[in-house]
Amino acid sequence: MDYKQVCDAARGNIGPFCKACYVCNGAACKNTIPGPGAKGMGDVALRNWQKWQEVRVNMDTICENADVDTSVTLFGKKFSLPVFAGPVGAVKLHYGDKFTDLEYNDILLSGTKKCGIAAFTGDGTNPDVMISAADMIKKYDGCGVPTIKPWNIDTIKEKFDLVKNSGCFAVAMDIDAAGLPFLKNMTPPAGSKTTSQLKEIVDMSPAPFIVKGVMTVKGALKAKEAGAAAIIVSNHGGRVLDGTPSTAEVLPQIVKAVKGDMTILVDGGIRSGLDVFKALAMGADGVVIARPFVTAVYGGGEEGIESYVAKLKAELSDVMAMCGAKNIGEINSDMLF
Repeated sequence: MDYKQVCDAARGNIGPFCKACYVCNGAACKNTIPGPGAKGMGDVALRNWQKWQEVRVNMDTICENADVDTSVTLFGKKFSLPVFAGPVGAVKLHYGDKFTDLEYNDILLSGTKKCGIAAFTGDGTNPDVMISAADMIKKYDGCGVPTIKPWNIDTIKEKFDLVKNSGCFAVAMDIDAAGLPFLKNMTPPAGSKTTSQLKEIVDMSPAPFIVKGVMTVKGALKAKEAGAAAIIVSNHGGRVLDGTPSTAEVLPQIVKAVKGDMTILVDGGIRSGLDVFKALAMGADGVVIARPFVTAVYGGGEEGIESYVAKLKAELSDVMAMCGAKNIGEINSDMLF
């Protein structure tokens, strides 16, 4: 089963909004929320994808003819690729009735673990979303990253109890989810956090803490001050604020500011192994990819995930070989045009 077949099989399973496109660039689902689309004009998802396409790589085959190693160690664990599946919650709302969150996470975590990578899981207003995610991470020996919304502190403490029980190797908060409609006007208040509030959360975290949703140097420095172990450069796929730059546009300056101080991941429009290579050459330690993994689950279950991961690995290996990088550590900015 190749990825084209996965996309074909996903159509009809994945609800009315996502079109399971061969190239998931945000065009067909523009301005469809609920669903996978972006907010407002819907151009941020498109921009995320387009800006990675504008980055060019430098081919150099005057080098040692050696096997390529795509493995990487992050958060103390070795992975076959510097790629994580992104968090998706409330799948029935966004992607139709085929799977519950429990069923979706079961397939996602099982499939990614078999492929030697890991998945982030989602959260939602329904407590069962996080409960099922934590249960599935525990089932697969902690090989997952639960992602918590920026709730009030008491709710976060309750979520951390689930996180601790899951045995996960890291936990994330998508701080940019403050822009999601369902978080606004909640009682007690949920949403944006000050640096001191974030530090309080980091200090009580039962696992290394990842701040998702950083789009500026100032934001990265705040996450560093709060004690975060990692950040994800992310604009939430364009789902929370119209008119933002792409992640590819802001990644280099953020890398320059905090590289070496914390792990840097990036998401947003990354779809191929070539895109992964570009992100690593810009200085990211790894990438997060969400929507194509949704298509993979709906189009082929674990086999769909295996197909997509195999595609990413083959593409990344090819680019590395053609640019003179034998391993992930040898990828650098000189390999970009």
